[in-house]
Amino acid sequence: MTDSHCHIAGKEFAGDLDAVVERARAAGVQRALVILAAEDDEEFARVPAVLAAWPECRFAIGVHPHHAHVYAADPGAVAAAVAARLDALPEARAVGEIGLDYHYDFSPRDVQQAVFREQIRLAHELRLPFAIHTREAEDDTFRIMNEERAGEVGGVFHCFSGSEDLARRALEVGFMISFSGIVTFKKADELRNIARLVPLDRLLIETDCPYLTPVPCRGKRNEPAYVVEVARCLAGLHGLEIEQLAHVTTENFMRFFSLQ
Repeated sequence: MTDSHCHIAGKEFAGDLDAVVERARAAGVQRALVILAAEDDEEFARVPAVLAAWPECRFAIGVHPHHAHVYAADPGAVAAAVAARLDALPEARAVGEIGLDYHYDFSPRDVQQAVFREQIRLAHELRLPFAIHTREAEDDTFRIMNEERAGEVGGVFHCFSGSEDLARRALEVGFMISFSGIVTFKKADELRNIARLVPLDRLLIETDCPYLTPVPCRGKRNEPAYVVEVARCLAGLHGLEIEQLAHVTTENFMRFFSLQ
């Protein structure tokens, strides 16, 4: 089983990373894609510890829309910054997470858009897929993706919690869709209906930990071991055994991130 999106290089895991990895392995989680914020030096300082604890991990590096304001004076500089981080980490396999977030607007929208665009262009240049974060910004997300020919690069809509229309648009341009613990929440019936529509060969599972802990682990810090609960939920929705769902999503992960 694979956690396709987590943040275990964050400070939340610095004190017990070895135990977190041990619990993940015990739960049958063999590998994870760890998301790194390109502007966060402290997070990158923890990468050696992550690799020492869990050598099978791979990484995605990008500038989240919340932090796009760091590049407000020169959005074009984001590509060089992310590229330098990618070049320094051989285990990096993707650009991300990148995108637009109009819910919080922690960065001006025009800056978010410019930084998103520059990172898609970088993904083109490096021939790497990218992980998208989009919240209340679907139209602008797809407009920029279309203008930058994002479908030629490929990517994943991570932590999907959008509409059926968003899911269909994502699938039409060839993207993967990844579900997190949100799909297990009591009031997530609509999201579970959408999850049933996603073809198995386009499906990924994730925790997005330390956030969005799935049922029945609510109230605890999320961690990669709990991706099992996401797999269990999606397996039920698709009429599969959990082992089958785990195998399919791991195969998708390995293919998508060119690890085969």
